[in-house]
Amino acid sequence: MLLTEYLSGLMEIIDEYSKTDFIIDSELSTDFRTEKIGIIKGSITFSNDSKLIFAEYLDLRYKIEKLNYSFNYQKQDGVLIFRYDNAKHKPPLDTPGHKHLPDGKVFAAEAPSLKDVLAEIVDLLL
Repeated sequence: MLLTEYLSGLMEIIDEYSKTDFIIDSELSTDFRTEKIGIIKGSITFSNDSKLIFAEYLDLRYKIEKLNYSFNYQKQDGVLIFRYDNAKHKPPLDTPGHKHLPDGKVFAAEAPSLKDVLAEIVDLLL
């Protein structure tokens, strides 16, 4: 898969949610190192003015591999609602992928897709 194909898939998902009025604004930017390696960043603003800010550093040469990722969902004032990422922690966690909650709890979680994160946000908005 090429990064342009992956990006097109993200844009389709965002467009679908935009039709439901859950999304009121979105921005995407790219930094392609090759046709199959690069960074995709974005922000999505929802109808209640909460925001998802995300970044994925991808290697698509053999499979979809998220080398680094962060999906940060926050209230309008910047207060965390949840975040998925694979950043290293001190003390180390048992798994690279994890989810942060506003109460400071962190637990293991697989790398989500944008579609999964948007579905979780819509569930919270309903």
